[in-house]
Amino acid sequence: MCESCATPAVEELAADEEALRRGGLSRRGLLAGLGAGLGLSVIGLTTGASTASAASAKNGAWANPALGYFPQGGHYGAPRGGAAHAGQDITNSTGTGVYAAAAGTVIRRSWGGGLGGRTGNALVISHGGNQYTYYGHLSAYRVALNAKVKAGQRIADMGATGNVTGPHLHFETHSGGLGSITNPVTFMTARGVDLGGGWPRLDAGASGATVVVVQRLMTQRGHKLVADGNYGSVSVAAVKKFQASKGLVADGQVGPATWPKLVYTLRQGSSGQHVSALQTALNRRSAGLAVDGTFGSVTTTAVRAYQGLNRLVVDGEAGPVTWQALVG
Repeated sequence: MCESCATPAVEELAADEEALRRGGLSRRGLLAGLGAGLGLSVIGLTTGASTASAASAKNGAWANPALGYFPQGGHYGAPRGGAAHAGQDITNSTGTGVYAAAAGTVIRRSWGGGLGGRTGNALVISHGGNQYTYYGHLSAYRVALNAKVKAGQRIADMGATGNVTGPHLHFETHSGGLGSITNPVTFMTARGVDLGGGWPRLDAGASGATVVVVQRLMTQRGHKLVADGNYGSVSVAAVKKFQASKGLVADGQVGPATWPKLVYTLRQGSSGQHVSALQTALNRRSAGLAVDGTFGSVTTTAVRAYQGLNRLVVDGEAGPVTWQALVG
C-alpha cells in the first residue's frame, strides 16, 4: 500500500499543466527527472470538473491496467497524513504486468511522475481530451518517454519503489487536466472496466480489439460476423439473439452475464475462430502472435507467459479465468 501518493496543492499542479502545454519542464518535473523524492505539502483532493460530461459509453477504448486485489486502506480518498490518497492501489507480486488503460502518449517517465506527493518509478499517459492516467511504484519500465501506446499494451512491471509497504500498482485517473483527479474505480466502471478484475462491458457503438474478439467468438457460435472491430447494428442483433438463446437478458451489452457463455476453454490442438479470438486478445496484451486460428506451441507459450506474468495458474489452457483477465 502507498505510504504517500497524496494529492498536491492545486496551484502547483496547475503550474505543471501549463508547463506541459508549453512543451517545457516544470521545476518539479526537472527534479523528478533527476530522481529526487518530492515530499510537498498537500491540501486535499480536487475533483475533475469534466467527469460528468466525459464519455460514459462502454466503448472498448479502455482496459484494466493490472490484475490483483484492493488492499485495505488503498482506496481513493483514504487518509494520508492529513491529505487524501490520490488513486486506487492494486496489489500483486513484484514483476506483475502493468498495461496502458487506454491509447495515448507517455508524457512522464520519472520518479513520482513529476507530480508532488508521489514517490517511486512512475509513468503518466495522456489520452487526449484532458484525460490522463498515472502508474506508480513500478519496478521496471517497458515503454519509452513519448512512446505512443495502445489500450492494453504492456507498459511496465509492478513494484515497490518509493514509499510503500509492499509491491502494488498505484493507479490514478485525471479528467479535465493533469491534477484534476477522479475516483479511478468509478471512472473506469463508467468505461466498462472493472478494476477489481471482472469481465468488461461493451455497449453498441464500441470498437477495437475487444470487439474483434467478440465477433470471432460469435462466428464460432454460428453467427458469422465480419471481424471489423465495429460493434454496429449487425453485431448487436447477433449478440441479442445469442443472449436470448442462452436465457439471458437480450440487451446487446456484452458484459459479465454474456462473456462466460461466449468464451470457450481452449488448449493446444484447438483450431477455429475462437482460437483467432484468443490470439487477438493475447495481442491486445502485447503477445505479438500471428492470428491464424491454430492453437499450436507458439500460442501455448504465449498463454503460459501471460498467465505467469499476471500470477494466474500457468497451465497453458485458456479457460474463463484467463479469458477474463485478457479481455478485462
